[in-house]
Amino acid sequence: MEDWIHGFLTDLPWIAQPWLAWSILLGVVAISLGVLAKGADWLVEEAVSLSKRSGIPKVVIGATIVSLGTTMPEVAVSVLAALKGKPDVALGNAVGSVICDTGLILGLAALIAPLPLNRRIVNRQGWVQLAAGILLVLCCIPWNDISSTFETGGRLHQLVGIVFLVLLAWYLWQSVRWARLENVESNLNELEKDVQAATGWILGKLVVGIAMVVLAAQVLIPTVSEAALRLHVPPGVVAATIVAFGTSLPELTTAVSAARRGHGELAVGNVVGADILNVLFVAGASAAVTTDGLAANAEFFYVFFPGMLFVLFVFRIGIYMSGSHMKAGFGYVLLGTWLIVTAAGYLFA
Repeated sequence: MEDWIHGFLTDLPWIAQPWLAWSILLGVVAISLGVLAKGADWLVEEAVSLSKRSGIPKVVIGATIVSLGTTMPEVAVSVLAALKGKPDVALGNAVGSVICDTGLILGLAALIAPLPLNRRIVNRQGWVQLAAGILLVLCCIPWNDISSTFETGGRLHQLVGIVFLVLLAWYLWQSVRWARLENVESNLNELEKDVQAATGWILGKLVVGIAMVVLAAQVLIPTVSEAALRLHVPPGVVAATIVAFGTSLPELTTAVSAARRGHGELAVGNVVGADILNVLFVAGASAAVTTDGLAANAEFFYVFFPGMLFVLFVFRIGIYMSGSHMKAGFGYVLLGTWLIVTAAGYLFA
């Protein structure tokens, strides 16, 4: 998509005019943002309807169905990068998305409105989230020559990627099992179940909302990349910022829309679920499709992996210290953590 947009704006003489090229870029960005926002609103509405209809808590819906849909851009970008021989981009996108989701997106959502915390569910899913991050780091360490970790880095092997996909299947199965338990224990009289729309219709609209968010993000990312290149921003900066941030746009728009509409627990569930999927699905699938797996260069071990674990531990501390809601104060902490990790990436990577 990025190559096509670049060629479209440069190969045709009448479009190569700067003012016209910029007009097209800005128009595409505006349309993409509009579709992204509408898709996110629709996604939240139907996810809430599904929660009311089924009796499954919103945080569980967010951690499974919604996060599966919003993680598709990361999967597409990372798998394609791995197949094109760019394993560091594939792994960096997965790790960077965890940092962005937990620090930036959840921080912004908490600033918009206090985020309700079902402590039992958030703790249960949250420990899986932290364990997945730690597992990724442990699997990338070169245990046969651990002293070379900070010099030559390590690798996420193809077999480990396959194991991650198996763990993904287990996580999804376990989430369904947990959802059934929550459904049984919930008070259905307080759920205001929507009896006017069939579950199949709600699921169909949910899929359309996810598709709108994912497709709009896929158009927006290369468009913004082209705009950055035309402003003579170094390609390395574009890769380190726009790609990682851009693939997290579905989570960002969904979380902001959910918080704005008073469904903060959906935002929390979406971020926690997306973090788990970024490890098991994004990194796992990317490693599984290549015989050499994913290379984790040395900078992963002294910048990106510590940054990811730092953000996840800060989130766990926030859950422990928060009461029934995650409030704006901790939103600032998460945002500050994201800024520190991002700045460290530019300074030391």
